[in-house]
Amino acid sequence: MRIDKYVWCVRLSKTRSLATKLVSANKVKLNGLECKPAKEVSVGDIVTCQKNNAIFRFKILQLTEKRLGAKLIPDYILDETSAEELDKYKAYNEAQRVYRGRDHGKPSKKDRRDLDDFLDGW
Repeated sequence: MRIDKYVWCVRLSKTRSLATKLVSANKVKLNGLECKPAKEVSVGDIVTCQKNNAIFRFKILQLTEKRLGAKLIPDYILDETSAEELDKYKAYNEAQRVYRGRDHGKPSKKDRRDLDDFLDGW
């Protein structure tokens, strides 16, 4: 099975094309080595995925030809990520939330108008 398809099947990426881009950009490695999207994976291989500043490690337990439901993922990959890497990932996510706050996204048109009205008074 191709590494890009496997990464998509076990839900390490949202779409198959995104999985291919991640492998091509060397964000996903097989057994610690850079590879191309068509590289074949087998049981026992180690897949490392870089997300933001953390590196996640997974061991392949089984192969699959179709995308799996979230509950079935632990039967196919074993998460071997260290606690340090998880802490780095959580710290990065917390730092990103500080900018605008949770569930706010970018300012709406109404927010922009309110801000403009406020600044016009100065």
